Amino acid sequence: VDHHDELFHSQNDKSQQGEPQTKKPVSSLEWNPNRSHHCLLATIGKCAIVISTGTGGPDDSELTDALLSAASACKHGGNIAPESRAAKAVKWTSLQHKKSSKSSSNVNANTPPISAYGTASGPICLLRTNRECTHVQWHRKGDYFVTVSPKAGAAAVLIHQLSKAASQQPFGKVKGEIQLACFHPQKPFLFVASKEHVRVYHLVKQMMVKRLMSGCRHISSLDVHGSGDHVVVGSLDRRLVWFDLDLANTPYKTLKYHERALRSVGFHPRYPLMASASDDGSIHVFHSMIYSDLMRNPLIVPVKVLRGHNVVNSLGTLAMVFHPTQPWLFSAGADGKIHLFQDL
Repeated sequence: VDHHDELFHSQNDKSQQGEPQTKKPVSSLEWNPNRSHHCLLATIGKCAIVISTGTGGPDDSELTDALLSAASACKHGGNIAPESRAAKAVKWTSLQHKKSSKSSSNVNANTPPISAYGTASGPICLLRTNRECTHVQWHRKGDYFVTVSPKAGAAAVLIHQLSKAASQQPFGKVKGEIQLACFHPQKPFLFVASKEHVRVYHLVKQMMVKRLMSGCRHISSLDVHGSGDHVVVGSLDRRLVWFDLDLANTPYKTLKYHERALRSVGFHPRYPLMASASDDGSIHVFHSMIYSDLMRNPLIVPVKVLRGHNVVNSLGTLAMVFHPTQPWLFSAGADGKIHLFQDL
């Protein structure tokens, strides 16, 4: 991603003349959860960038090209209704026609694909918002994604559809400063976290269906279990909060094992595992069994404490993510290292 940073920044220079030309860090990175879609999202400054990895096989490459075709050819800010709220909040810009005079082709001749079947590799398009974009999250099907710009007010949360190069602004006003957002894995629900609360919205009915009272001062991370019935929240005041959506809008469990702020929490997509990463440099792994019998409460048992990152300027383990199929965990720290822990 750092290789592409200068390209993204050069795009920003055209609309930010007079501002200091500083290199922006990558604030969020998400791989497409659909195995047939070989692309990822990154947020840098005010932009979210769609990147094609060029790693697909013969069938996957065709599906990926079809998914990215609208974004690679988008013009005039994307397929957004001019009278909509989103038209003022985000602009789509294709990066393909800037690299090649063949605007009808998705192939970037300067960057060969990694796979023999891949047809494109590198940045496809960027979405420029009005304020700093800090968080991006895919829907599990790999077409829709949501971006969060905490300082953008009512336009803090934007929902985008990659296959149509279109965007929506679901809220006319928001309560509090939005920190995170993620989709429900099966239902048309959107979880939106402010500093203290998590609100659940029904996207079709366009209404709030639940507000979760976390008891935290500043929410820093959020994840939804694959069943859609359980939510974990991490906070800067060292709390790990578990919600059972079938029980109440107050926490089912509040855990306080870490010595410093939590930076990342998450469920394993296949195994009954849950983990939290903290500025104390450690990662706590829990056995988190969720039963199909609704009369049985979830079982949460501490399993391991993983260490390996050094604390640098009061920052420790900044991010962690489980392997999609194996009982493995990847972590990244402020010490500039990425670790893989196997056989949890």
